[in-house]
Amino acid sequence: MEKKEYKRTTVTAALPYANGGVHIGHLAGVYVPADIYVRYLRLKKQDVIFICGSDEHGVPITIRARKEGITPQQVVDRNHEMIKKSFADFGISFDIYSRTTSEIHHKMASDFFAKLYKEGKLIEKTSTQYYDEEAHQFLADRYITGECPHCHNPNAYGDQCEKCGSDLDPTELINPKSAISGSKPVMKDTKNWYLPLNEYQDWLKKWILEGHKEWRSNVYGQCKSWLDLDLQPRAMTRDLDWGIPVPVEGAEGKVLYVWFDAPIGYISNTKELLPDSWEKWWKDPETRLIHFIGKDNIVFHCIVFPVMLKAHGGYILPENVPANEFLNLENDKISTSHNWAVWLHEYLEELPGKQDVLRYVLTANAPETKDNNFMWKDFQERNNSELVGVYGNFVNRALQLTKKYWNGVVPACGELLDIDRQTLDEFKDVKKKVEDYLDVFKFREALKEAMNLARIGNKYIADCEPWKVAKTDMKRVETILNISLQLVANLSIAFEPFLPFSSLRLRKMLNIDTFDWNSLGSTDLLTPGHQLAEPELLFEKIDDSVIEFQLKKLEETKKANEAAAFKAKEIKQTIPFEDFEKIDIRVGIVKACEKVKKADKLLKLTIDDGSGTDRTIVSGIAKSYQPEQLVGKRICFVANLAPRKLKGIESQGMVLTAEDADGTLSVVSPEKEIRSGSQVI
Repeated sequence: MEKKEYKRTTVTAALPYANGGVHIGHLAGVYVPADIYVRYLRLKKQDVIFICGSDEHGVPITIRARKEGITPQQVVDRNHEMIKKSFADFGISFDIYSRTTSEIHHKMASDFFAKLYKEGKLIEKTSTQYYDEEAHQFLADRYITGECPHCHNPNAYGDQCEKCGSDLDPTELINPKSAISGSKPVMKDTKNWYLPLNEYQDWLKKWILEGHKEWRSNVYGQCKSWLDLDLQPRAMTRDLDWGIPVPVEGAEGKVLYVWFDAPIGYISNTKELLPDSWEKWWKDPETRLIHFIGKDNIVFHCIVFPVMLKAHGGYILPENVPANEFLNLENDKISTSHNWAVWLHEYLEELPGKQDVLRYVLTANAPETKDNNFMWKDFQERNNSELVGVYGNFVNRALQLTKKYWNGVVPACGELLDIDRQTLDEFKDVKKKVEDYLDVFKFREALKEAMNLARIGNKYIADCEPWKVAKTDMKRVETILNISLQLVANLSIAFEPFLPFSSLRLRKMLNIDTFDWNSLGSTDLLTPGHQLAEPELLFEKIDDSVIEFQLKKLEETKKANEAAAFKAKEIKQTIPFEDFEKIDIRVGIVKACEKVKKADKLLKLTIDDGSGTDRTIVSGIAKSYQPEQLVGKRICFVANLAPRKLKGIESQGMVLTAEDADGTLSVVSPEKEIRSGSQVI
């Protein structure tokens, strides 16, 4: 299928939720790749706008406000300003960063809903939901807590158990209670308006599954899995007091669903930016719409929002939705609620001037096709070995040698040798290679091509050894340095979309205001006789102490989380003393121990129980102990438990263990040496 040419591009980045700051997971998943792409289009002189803003409605905002004893508006005002400043300081080059509490947005979202309502595009349904009779309000899922039916965590939410990760329906909770008043909620009928996604299923299948096979496999696959099932109507209103009031008579006390109003924020923010021409960016078929999002937002941007636009009429639909997977932190899932994150505002304070280092590492490790991992040691290694050791080293060599031999003036290029021709040939196609990857949103591969230029330059200088040649042939040195400087100038262009701060500093060292993107790959960017500015180090090494500080912060966070999470389990139901007397607990010595095949958690223990015959017990402690740690150890075990088979092995008892806050198990042992078979009484 022939690729359509567009006159302009509207690029949106997912609206960050104004319930806290922005962390590296957000940056890697959405904002760094979006910024790279927009900077690239601008360098190519294409007509593009970059739209974003704070998402400021929804239940978590109200929960945060209630917890802090302030209003939801105060919560979002504080976080909006922090997020906006962090993005600006980090170099995310939005054309506008607005918010969903603006008057323009409220009116546009309200009008959008009203049009769908008046044209009969929404359906009215009555459902039964939990209601707090003391607080006199319906309860959103997050306002209901109770016992998880799966892991029996007593503090699960109505939509999810954060301990075992299960998605829940509020009605599944055991002993539900209101998070507002603490009372037991009752079921009560309520009326809401739904978007009938099922009516658009055939259209979605054709539009996505047939029309957009070029989408990333993770996006296309998730859409297909949804469309292979029967889509159901989704409620577009909620019983809340924080949000945009539903513009329908009789809908008092209801607001627009946050996932209805938030994507309209892209449109309202564009209208705020361009009040007289916003429609051409959203309604002209010659405009291409690109959404940058994380994988958790795929269904909303590929199914719900397109159906909203289709139902409304007059709007263009997304041409591509390059969603990324998740970025983990030090092998654990990033969690805002547990503060397991690297926050952007803290990074900018603690590592000043290192914006491009983080941009580089997050792009090099971009979770484009699968979840990836951020490690502080890897961050240090990439900075020291790649940015400093490769890119920075080559730039510094070329500029310092030019300063030494020609007072910083670009020398002329003389007769070329084979090594010169080979080097020039290696980087002549860099523009096409970088563009080919950027055009299909493969930012990690595009960055590799840019860095390959620096590797070519480093090898060229190392092989030519101009400091040796200078002793006998200064004309030859002129050629070596001219070619090296042309490569340096090319690097300032190739890295511009990725590392804007260092590219600007490099251009200042080259004494050049700007280069045209189309010049990338050229061998005459710097003319002989051009005076360079004073060279300086483009990047600096990061010491171990900097990394140790960050790792210590995370370790302290982990300890604080474990302490907060640890709550002594409720005492089980009281039993008669006679029942306890039935349990026979003995001391045994572990004679041998081995892992059970195809069972990550199980160990097989051979125990001397004092009877003269060894006893076999299978225990789920392999995550906490290596087999050799247990051999020779005295342990307590239940001796009269009925045998049962585990992975085909008959287990003749149960090892007593205690569980710590982080799930670590510790076997129960007597304090002093005692004979095998001794009874615990």
